[in-house]
Amino acid sequence: MRERKPVIAVPIGDSAGVGPEIVAKALAIDKVYEAADVIVIGDKAVMEKAISIVGADLCVNVVEKPSDGNYEKGILNLIDLHNIDQASFVFGTVQAMCGKAAFEYIEKSIGLAMDHEADAVATTPINKEALRAAGVQFIGHTEIFGALTGTPDPLTMFETNGLRVFFLTRHKSLRDMLEDITKENIKKCVSECVEALRKLGVTEGTMAVAGLNPHCGEHGLFGWEEVNEIAPAVEELRAEGYDIAGPIGADSVFHQAAIGRYNSVLSLYHDQGHIATKTLDFDRTISITNGMPILRTSVDHGTAFDIAGKGIVSEISMAEAILLAAKYAPFFAEK
Repeated sequence: MRERKPVIAVPIGDSAGVGPEIVAKALAIDKVYEAADVIVIGDKAVMEKAISIVGADLCVNVVEKPSDGNYEKGILNLIDLHNIDQASFVFGTVQAMCGKAAFEYIEKSIGLAMDHEADAVATTPINKEALRAAGVQFIGHTEIFGALTGTPDPLTMFETNGLRVFFLTRHKSLRDMLEDITKENIKKCVSECVEALRKLGVTEGTMAVAGLNPHCGEHGLFGWEEVNEIAPAVEELRAEGYDIAGPIGADSVFHQAAIGRYNSVLSLYHDQGHIATKTLDFDRTISITNGMPILRTSVDHGTAFDIAGKGIVSEISMAEAILLAAKYAPFFAEK
């Protein structure tokens, strides 16, 4: 009897971008085939064009649901929403048609996961302008997943080469970010991070909180956030039983976590964590959206309109997103 693999739903993203190409390339990789049964949600004509462009040895098999798929090597199982008009389709441009289609692919993928027909979703790039042109009332994946899964505040985690990074704040200016560096916010975020790790099967090890100021403020010489907010939050969390360390200087904490001293790091702002993970390995930095009833991983690059349709995009990030979804899906299902 064939061993059951995790079923990973993959929406192809914005058809005018590189999403279809990275899906085709990733599904031709033996390691991906061995790790997961992938069900692609997209448009048949778009995927056949992408397969031709990248020269992948794949044959499209259109199905109604994941359980109908033929998961033999060389077969790309596709739920065809047939929503791209090839007569007006153009690579590398913002098109309302593509924005609407991208939303529909994501919506279908979420439905499959919510109905337990897929074990996780691994997403591809979408374009915010195309979504807006289509009248879609969401600015990105996280907002779509949050709304369609009933999750008010999804939690983002990056993982690359074993380094896991959470974010206290993300899309805010540095000036506005400082207002959110409070003891209460840190404690709430850490508790959510620990629960997210538990659902992913990570129950051992210490979480680290990064410092904000140079040298963690040097006891107030370079700022008081560590003294007044961050250190007190860590002390209270420890007293409550959390295995937590910090604040630890941001110039060293990510390295220490990468070599195994900590199981994860709480980054205090967007670029602090993004720079660390992407410098370590840009292509293999994968985003995981936590706090939802379903598991979602994602590539961490955009639609790359400038190279779309040329067959030269790297598939590494897409492959890693599928592999990471397959890695965590069994643990997630148990929680």
